[in-house]
Amino acid sequence: MNHAHTHTPHHGAAHGHHEHAMDGQAEILDLDAEVLGEHTASITAWLPLQTAPHHIVDLGCGTGAGTFALLDRFPDAYVTAVDASAEHLQRLRTKAYTRGVEERVRTVQADLDDDTWPDLGSPDLIWASASMHHMAHPDRALRTVHDTLAPGGLFAVVELAGHPRFLPADAPAERPGLEERIHAAADRRQAEHVPHRGADWGPMLTAAGFTVEGERTITVNIEGSRSEAVGRYATGVLRRIHSVIADRLSPEDLTALDRLLDTSGPHSILRRDDLTVRTERTVWAARRI
Repeated sequence: MNHAHTHTPHHGAAHGHHEHAMDGQAEILDLDAEVLGEHTASITAWLPLQTAPHHIVDLGCGTGAGTFALLDRFPDAYVTAVDASAEHLQRLRTKAYTRGVEERVRTVQADLDDDTWPDLGSPDLIWASASMHHMAHPDRALRTVHDTLAPGGLFAVVELAGHPRFLPADAPAERPGLEERIHAAADRRQAEHVPHRGADWGPMLTAAGFTVEGERTITVNIEGSRSEAVGRYATGVLRRIHSVIADRLSPEDLTALDRLLDTSGPHSILRRDDLTVRTERTVWAARRI
């Protein structure tokens, strides 16, 4: 997360990935925060909280999209931001300092697939955006979250419905439908490596002892003309997908994708004026009774 991931490295648990594997992902997470910021804010406003939280934990915080949305929404709260990547946490700390909220942020580097988690206190709210599906043992992680929360505390799970789409269906002219074929290849690969992506977290939350108090799906459709960041976001996401599914594409599709990703070429995605960000985000709000 929040977060358009190609699931090569991820920010919820490390699984031995080296820091250089994070190259490019941090920028995508930053763009994700910028482009989807309005929708993230709407989710924080929707949460069925009984009182304003004082201590919040952001699990798999990435570079801070959720952390800063939560700090904005709850000005009297502080956030413990947890991630496996030292690079992501450093970027988050730099942003906190730039925004003047460093006193309200604590960072913790941890692999959430470890048997034991660091002491995170007893937060009133735990937020996990695009991180839970990375867990090798989500049932165990959910029970740990349940036991970490203060009684009456809320757990918010936010997930994207796959990678965002950006191109019209008839694009590019020489290979119409290219993006759908790219996503189909990425979905097949990720079904092998990330089996919990797209899961219904409601029953798993109930099984872990939570009471699910709300579920909401938000449709995202952002015109590229609203933000020049959309072109960079599309380039970053498709570049990450390219890196893991190039061998699964036809030569013709691979050539067309390479042309879109050639930022100095005439067919660069950055030169298009018909981009949109299209995806869905689902949020589950679950309480520890």
